[in-house]
Amino acid sequence: MEHFVNENSVVRQIWGKGDTILFIFAGASAEFALNKAVDWLYFTGRLPADPLGRLFSTVEYARKIVFSEKQAAWRAIDAMAAIHANVETKRGTSIPDWAYRDVLFMLIDYSIRSFEVLERKLTEAEKAEVFQVFYRVGYRMGVKDLPDNYKDWVTMREDHLQHNLQKSHFTIDLFKQYRKHLGIIRYRILLEAQTLIVPDRVRTLLEFRKMSLLKPVLGVYKLSRFINADKLLKELIMPSAYKSEIKALDSVTSS
Repeated sequence: MEHFVNENSVVRQIWGKGDTILFIFAGASAEFALNKAVDWLYFTGRLPADPLGRLFSTVEYARKIVFSEKQAAWRAIDAMAAIHANVETKRGTSIPDWAYRDVLFMLIDYSIRSFEVLERKLTEAEKAEVFQVFYRVGYRMGVKDLPDNYKDWVTMREDHLQHNLQKSHFTIDLFKQYRKHLGIIRYRILLEAQTLIVPDRVRTLLEFRKMSLLKPVLGVYKLSRFINADKLLKELIMPSAYKSEIKALDSVTSS
């Protein structure tokens, strides 16, 4: 059986751990709020109505791709493309190509950043491997003008950060929704995670501090994983309504 992602790939290590995934989407949730195309996420109303539900549905698609055999992964990607095409039809206009690239770029960047924060530094070859996996996702979806290699991606990613982000009323509203659905304590934890993981450009636009309060406690958290206390911590961080989804984040399966 041929898998979409090699069974020994670092990408499977990254997407096989719940805490890494939570950091990926902490970063992405911050950057999504700044994207100039964020109005597309408001068009269906799903994101502001249930930002956590949207997070877990996106996780489900990404993990289905990473841990599936090749044909099943293609089907998952095609289904994702069809969902976006349906939204475009309903709105009567197309999602900009750069907006599709931005989403792919976020998955690449935050996959790397999250693993490096929680585990270890990745080699250049491993970073290129992360890029290649999501490049294939974008290529299958028909996303135009994708960079061909990791080095070119680094340059294009920086260009996107400088030109495709802005703080708007959507940004303010989305963070209000995060606070509403998480509660004040969990919301503060989210902000600290975002401060820790986002690029400088995102940090500047959102007026985050340079130093996250989570950084000093990361060592304690890493230690907690050896005694399985991290599962309890994750349940404390995320609302109880999502206990089953949180548990599933650490369940690595292939099909």
